Amino acid sequence: MEVVKKIWKFLSSMTFAILLLGLLVVACAVGSFVTQGQTYEWYAATYSETAAAWIVALHLDDAFHSWWFIAITAFLCANLLLCNVLRLGSLIRRTKAANDAASYLGTEPDASASGISDPEGVFHRLRMPKPKRVEANGKTILFSAKNRAGLWGAWVCHLGILLLILGFGLGQMTKKEFTVYGVPGQEKPIADTGLTLRIDDFRVALREDETVEQYTADITVFRMPQGSTSVPDQQSATISVNHPGRLLGMTFYQNATGWAAQVDVWKAEQPLQSEILCAGEYLTVRDLPELVVFFNAFYPDYALVPGEGPKTLSSSLKNPAYLYSVYYRGEMIGMNVLMAGEKLTIDDYTVTFSAPQNYTLIQIKRDSFTWLAFVGGIVTMLGLLLAFYLFPQAVWAEQADDGTWTVHDHCRKRGTLYRETFLQAASKNEKE
Repeated sequence: MEVVKKIWKFLSSMTFAILLLGLLVVACAVGSFVTQGQTYEWYAATYSETAAAWIVALHLDDAFHSWWFIAITAFLCANLLLCNVLRLGSLIRRTKAANDAASYLGTEPDASASGISDPEGVFHRLRMPKPKRVEANGKTILFSAKNRAGLWGAWVCHLGILLLILGFGLGQMTKKEFTVYGVPGQEKPIADTGLTLRIDDFRVALREDETVEQYTADITVFRMPQGSTSVPDQQSATISVNHPGRLLGMTFYQNATGWAAQVDVWKAEQPLQSEILCAGEYLTVRDLPELVVFFNAFYPDYALVPGEGPKTLSSSLKNPAYLYSVYYRGEMIGMNVLMAGEKLTIDDYTVTFSAPQNYTLIQIKRDSFTWLAFVGGIVTMLGLLLAFYLFPQAVWAEQADDGTWTVHDHCRKRGTLYRETFLQAASKNEKE
């Protein structure tokens, strides 16, 4: 039983809480530093074979869903809950005692002043509530107390931290992230959510030196109803970097941009298909699926620099060029750069690239527990306000045989400076 008590005491101790908080901070740092959700091959290429093996073995590729992250969060929540539960009874008793005059008689006050002829004036100058005449331990005294809620500061703060950790932990474990990119006018499904994102407009604001100042997108998100005659549920917003939008229960972030182009395919000089491709996408020829045209990159101001290869001299559309590659039955049969107006001919097929424009990449997140973390933050702030601005205080006065009064003060949080304030308030009317 002694061992069980020691374990129980440690699990509910502040030492264990600090240890768990440290581990949680390290876990969050690791989850932010290591790119999440990639394959072993990606980690091996980005870091090394050894690092990739450790990342996969320790579930660092999905840190916020790993067993060890869940265990740390669960133990920390249990520790905070135990601390609050175990302290609740004594805190209720202390709160009741703080308003009971009898609990102060016979105790050592923090400050006292004797020979007071007007004790109520002292109460007033100390900004105490109007004192009541009460009977305590056979004595009639004047008693006043305030700010009992300050006793709950640490307890409420612990509760807020518990809610914060629960909100963050559950949010990280259950949140879903999606990425959608496209050009104005396109509608893209958001994975399997049943929602569709329409990109209404996209703007890139440049500074005078042609560096990007801001990306801004106008978007509409809608959910098609079951009935064909029903109006779709939809919401619209303008989003930009660091200014996300909240639509239909999901948060939309303007993340990045790139170049897109219109790719047209003709067969025997007859239009076959036309698609808008973003750099990094490919087109499968409609009547010859073995033939694939890949749009590798776009250079708005193309230049071929010896020793460096193709590059762009600026972000302005001065000399546009398209880097492409062609695959047939999985094997690359050609790769080159097409200038504006040039054509790519492959047997009976002709391919052209035109209408370069910026696409927007939008990151989408759904976190069902953001509200819980928000409530936790509010409760934590409330606890800090109670702890640092509401000082529990009791003042009582006992009458001596000569008719004068001795005034006592109990306010341990304020220290020496407040004791001087008390003595000044107690001596003021005597000087007058």
